[in-house]
Amino acid sequence: MRVTISRKAHFNAAHRLYRKDWTFEQNQAVFGKCNNPNFHGHNYELIVSVTGEIDPETGYVMDVKHLSDLILDEVEKPFDHKNLNLDVPEFENINPTAENIVVVIWNKLRKKIATKMDLEVVLYETPRNFVTYKGE
Repeated sequence: MRVTISRKAHFNAAHRLYRKDWTFEQNQAVFGKCNNPNFHGHNYELIVSVTGEIDPETGYVMDVKHLSDLILDEVEKPFDHKNLNLDVPEFENINPTAENIVVVIWNKLRKKIATKMDLEVVLYETPRNFVTYKGE
């Protein structure tokens, strides 16, 4: 029997959407106000879900406290109140779109969660705009 557990978290971060190899005009045409040279911020909401078999000894798929600690160490501490473009090494050469952020988060967590378990990360950039990544 496979069951999914989920943990919510949040972080606040600034970013700028742009490509270094494009002119300002190209960036402005594609990214609009998100290309603000002074950056802009979001209150990101995150839902991390792990699916696996229930351990007959513990009754857990995974200890939610352990999942909470992983999210804190791998996402909240390195991303919260940071400028993603300037302060987070993973985005040195990657445009920090919601799509790229969710993939980076998934990759960081995937390394810490047993491969026999499925991992899904949902990232809300705004209450109405969100992305989902399952490693596919």
